[in-house]
Amino acid sequence: MGSFLPVSAAEVKNRGWDYVDFVYVTGDAYVDHPSFGAAIISRVLESEGFRVVILSQPDWRRDDDFLQFGAPRLGFLVTSGNIDSMVAHYTAAKKPRSTDAYTPGGRAGKRPDRAVTVYSRIIKRLFPDIPLIIGGLEASLRRFAHYDYWADKIMPSLLIDSGADILIYGMGEKQIAEIARRLDGGESVSSLKNIRGTCYAVDVRETPYDCAEAPSLENCISSKKEYAKSVRLEQDEQDHIRGRAVRQRHGRLMLVQNAPMPPLTTEELDRVYALPYTRAYHPSYEALGGVPGIEEVRFSITHNRGCFGGCNFCSIQFHQGRFVTSRSKKSIIAEAKRITEMPDFKGYIHDVGGPTANFRRPSCDFQLEHGLCKGKKCLAPKPCPNLVAQHGEYLDILRAVRSLPGIKKVFIRSGIRYDYLLCDGDDSFFRELVKYHVSGQLKVAPEHCSAAVLDKMGKPHIEAYLEFSRRYFRYTGEVHKEQYLVPYLMSSHPGSTLEDAVELACFLKKHRIRPEQVQDFYPTPGTISTCMFYTGLDPYTMQPVPVAKSPHEKALQRALLQYYEPKNLALCREALIKARRRELIGNGKNCLIPDSKPPLRQQAGKKPSEPRSKKRR
Repeated sequence: MGSFLPVSAAEVKNRGWDYVDFVYVTGDAYVDHPSFGAAIISRVLESEGFRVVILSQPDWRRDDDFLQFGAPRLGFLVTSGNIDSMVAHYTAAKKPRSTDAYTPGGRAGKRPDRAVTVYSRIIKRLFPDIPLIIGGLEASLRRFAHYDYWADKIMPSLLIDSGADILIYGMGEKQIAEIARRLDGGESVSSLKNIRGTCYAVDVRETPYDCAEAPSLENCISSKKEYAKSVRLEQDEQDHIRGRAVRQRHGRLMLVQNAPMPPLTTEELDRVYALPYTRAYHPSYEALGGVPGIEEVRFSITHNRGCFGGCNFCSIQFHQGRFVTSRSKKSIIAEAKRITEMPDFKGYIHDVGGPTANFRRPSCDFQLEHGLCKGKKCLAPKPCPNLVAQHGEYLDILRAVRSLPGIKKVFIRSGIRYDYLLCDGDDSFFRELVKYHVSGQLKVAPEHCSAAVLDKMGKPHIEAYLEFSRRYFRYTGEVHKEQYLVPYLMSSHPGSTLEDAVELACFLKKHRIRPEQVQDFYPTPGTISTCMFYTGLDPYTMQPVPVAKSPHEKALQRALLQYYEPKNLALCREALIKARRRELIGNGKNCLIPDSKPPLRQQAGKKPSEPRSKKRR
């Protein structure tokens, strides 16, 4: 394992450097672990021979932090961190969060709202002639005109809003390496217009013509239908094989997105994950309580990238893409061995996973030449007939990791696609998952039970979950373990009516599921579901979609999913009456909540009669 990159002018001086090539500005604390994008990009640049310094969580209210390294030789790199800064700051109810897992001590408030824009404007003011490249999740998902949930309006591309020269979208290793080499070779940043996986802006008179054209910013603002068309086009072209360049007018400027960069091959992924990460947060944070965000991933291994699951509310397909690539067994075993040598390792690998843990290859062979099918999903509402479902290679890797000296247990904590698992005719992985890789409970994501809602989510119908659950508990019983299945559920997703929420509540009661937590739909930038939330239209059919938008509408749906909680009684009663489901109020076995009115005899001051069930005894 290597040493940390410099984080201060003093550390630059200690290295004997008289200049730096890149200043990497991030809204997160500096954590040198391959689960953090800043760590990967900075290590890739280091491996290319460039001098990189980390400017972590600079104080945006003063210029001092941004000036401390002087002008870098090649450029500034800016990211908000591992997640969108607005998501980091606010709940789905738009309430400020009290903690930030990517800040020392978990403190909130160490980065600004819309961090990429704030940092970039400061840098452009202080260093107007130095190239400025933005990337990471916030930039990637906001690269076109997009709906912003917190402002409740369409906002321009982050490239234009921030004033940056280039925006890198997706996983940026190849893009940043090419940009760095070309800048180092003397090319101007304004000439770098042909790098895949990047966006740039030009005067409309310089518009390239070999592009698909999305509705303009102005049209997206004035027409929800036009915005839905734009989102569909952006999603459809997010494929490195068949995807085209896309342009979108913003006033006198034309935003141009080059075609997506091909994902890293197995050999390239292996090289990236073999870089000398310290796998720790910077030691200067120790006195502040460390960085909580590392705890879940400290002893975890990422074995794949991309996800063909295609959930409409998930940002992965618009960021990493749907094409799955994976690391070699040799690379994964080497990382596992490095983990066993860490001084605080106790023998437990927390995860061997990724966006979806049990994907190791593309969903079918057709896409290897032609790309993923436009406007179609591999798994929903039913698995495609061309789907190739195999777990043999993944199972072989898990067996090898858990057999290493010093490893007691290997867990799988990232998402399992149970519908994909069910398509595999060989149940060896399923059985060993239950026997060896569950830490007491397995979390999966059926999300809802209504077919209409699941279709809007891009999820399989509930029958797949029921079949998975049946087999999970059968296999668990066979190995004599007490293990649980924890379903993730979502309320108020576009398409979910009050009637759908009642249907889900009845489903939960029937199957004796009592979720401890329920997630309200969160309209994050760039997703298909967020488009439906804002426009009330399905961008693939242009048909209307019912949307719960007011806090009270959302509260009614959320309460139904926890109908058994006394605090939710009034909301549930209101919801059932509004949904015309009064028969679910009372003391019958199929009722969700008791009738809040006392019996007539009790109202008259008389002693209530014994329940019928007791009389029958």
